[in-house]
Amino acid sequence: MSSAVHRETAAPARAERAPMPGLFGALNPPFADYRGRRVWVIGASYGLGAAIARELLARGARVALSARKRELLKQVAAGFDEALIAPLDVTDVDSVHAAARRIERAWGGFDLVLVVAGTHIEMRAQLPPGVAASTDTPPPYWSLARARQLLEVNLHGVLNCVDAALPVLLRQGSGGIGIVSSVAGYMGLPRSLIYGASKAALINFTEALYGDLRPQGIAVYLINPGFVDTPLTRKNDFRMPALMPAEDAARATLDGIAAGEFEIHYPKRFTRWLKLLRVLPYRLQLAAVARIDRR
Repeated sequence: MSSAVHRETAAPARAERAPMPGLFGALNPPFADYRGRRVWVIGASYGLGAAIARELLARGARVALSARKRELLKQVAAGFDEALIAPLDVTDVDSVHAAARRIERAWGGFDLVLVVAGTHIEMRAQLPPGVAASTDTPPPYWSLARARQLLEVNLHGVLNCVDAALPVLLRQGSGGIGIVSSVAGYMGLPRSLIYGASKAALINFTEALYGDLRPQGIAVYLINPGFVDTPLTRKNDFRMPALMPAEDAARATLDGIAAGEFEIHYPKRFTRWLKLLRVLPYRLQLAAVARIDRR
């Protein structure tokens, strides 16, 4: 093998690794004070992202707010000099990188990046009678076009954000990144045919990300909400157990990060039940999910 080929295929040199956490204690470095912290919130125009951005600003953080609609971001930032507006579209990787460069120029880096952006489209593996599978049927029927649209935002959009934030975090050798998934990623739930799959992918991705980044001194947080009262959940026509105000969910998220948790899930009275269901044998788990679907 030539030296040129060897250089191309050789594994990258390992950076000096930080010790991984032991069996007890926090999985990420805890911190008790958000004052002065440089936090980039992606998906900050409404819902949980807006609530998190407002709570951060109230706690004294410097917050960069990103989403597609500048006017909505301005409303969230109103009255706070510490807010920086950096619009982007998570499905457009160039716009995400442009926002990251703007924030880095203004602040020199990030202490925390929170990827909250996402959407929901109800879908089932069903078609109206006499309709071909290739037809773009209305929700909640199967539609390949809507399935791809959902994955473009919920999965590929998150990857675009990580692609923009990762070089900055690695150069710093510090900071953290949190990814908002959902308890819908724990198992296959009714009406969540593609939404749940996108969230399951994010859970797996964030778990692997922790293994790669934590030894480099970078914290990684997996945020798995249950039902949170947002414009998206208000469209649901079914009972949502333990529905949580967005402001309470924002505080739970930031308190979990400050405590150094890896997985931050809430409300506990709902998410713990799902965690138990998740570890049951499939025969019992699938039977329980079928009962939920009949309600």
